[in-house]
Parts: sequence; C-alpha cells; structure tokens
Amino acid sequence: MLPDAFTAILLGALLGLRHATDADHVVAVTAIVARERSLKRAAWVGALWGIGHTLTLVLVGGAIVAFRLVIPPRVGLGLEFGVALMLILLGFNNLRRHSHDAPQESGRARPLLVGLVHGLAGSAAVALLVLATIRGTLEALAYLFVFGLGTIAGMVAVTVILAAPALYAGHKVARFQTGIRVAAGALSIAFGLLLARELIVEGGLFSAVPTWDPH
Repeated sequence: MLPDAFTAILLGALLGLRHATDADHVVAVTAIVARERSLKRAAWVGALWGIGHTLTLVLVGGAIVAFRLVIPPRVGLGLEFGVALMLILLGFNNLRRHSHDAPQESGRARPLLVGLVHGLAGSAAVALLVLATIRGTLEALAYLFVFGLGTIAGMVAVTVILAAPALYAGHKVARFQTGIRVAAGALSIAFGLLLARELIVEGGLFSAVPTWDPH
C-alpha cells in the first residue's frame, strides 16, 4: 500500500469521527437517545447506529467504488429524502405517549435501522469522495471500512455526551426527562421538514431535471 494511500486511510478514521457530528445524524440520535434511562443504553444506541451506518456504507459505497457506478441525481435525492421522512417519523414517535417498554425497544432495532438509512443516503457521497482521492480499489475499500469504524466511535461519544446531562437531570426531575423527549421530537420533525423542502425545492426531486450535490 502506498504511503499516500495509507495516510488517506488513516485520515478516513478522523473524518468518520467528524461525520458522526453531522447535523442530521445528531438530530436523529437525539430523538432516540432522549427516551433512554441509562448511560450504558445510550452508548449502545450510538454503537448500533454506527454499525448500521457502516454496514450500508461498506456494502453500497463499496459497490460504487468497485464497479465505478454512477448514481443518478434523482436516486441520490431520493435516498436523502428517505432520511428526511425518517427524521419526521422519529419526531412524531417521540411526541406520542410510550409505555415503560419503549426504551428497551428503541435501544435495539430502531437505532440500527436509522443508521442503515443514514448510511444508505450517505454512501454515494462518501464513495465519490474516495474515488476522487484514492485510485486503488482495495485502498478505497479499506478507507470506507476505517471511515465506518471512526463513525461508530464518534457516534458512541456523541450519544454519551448528549445523554449524560439529560439522564442526570431526569433522575432529579422526572418531568424534565419528558420535556427533553418532546423537545427532541419537535427538533427532529422540524429538521426533517426543512431537509425535505430543500430536496424538493432546491434539488428538484420531483422536477424534470433534478440537481443533486453529494455532501
């Protein structure tokens, strides 16, 4: 492996850590972790989100890199629109009343599914970035994998940072925990609607000539 490629792969781990702090990722995981009642479970939410994200990133992004696939603008916009819809659904789910079993459910399937959707939407952009910087296919695939590991670590850190104050205050005042869950739900809905509007109006998702700028 060339020194430049090795350096780029190591950089991928750092970029993966930063990628975990993207606004849509933080909003989504906040909506989920707001319902958790222990720091350990909150960290597990972040890990599952990162694992789901990495799975689709490596599989879909790897296919783009290996076969030099071209993603049509409407497909790229559609994948990002799926993230917008998911954020809206997460928000509404937080605003509903939940039984005491809800945190256990959210700590398993939900963050993994959310991570899968986010990874699917972001895989094309990351793969295109890799193709622009790394020529070799094996090196590019290694970059995607290391990037995914960095994202897992970053999301665990993000969820712990987000959950710690809320959990501490929630143990002191039960009503505060409910307020955080409602606020996180409202934020998720608002962000999802703004993202959907951007994709439809500025990206032209349903227009004759859509414009997609992977980022």
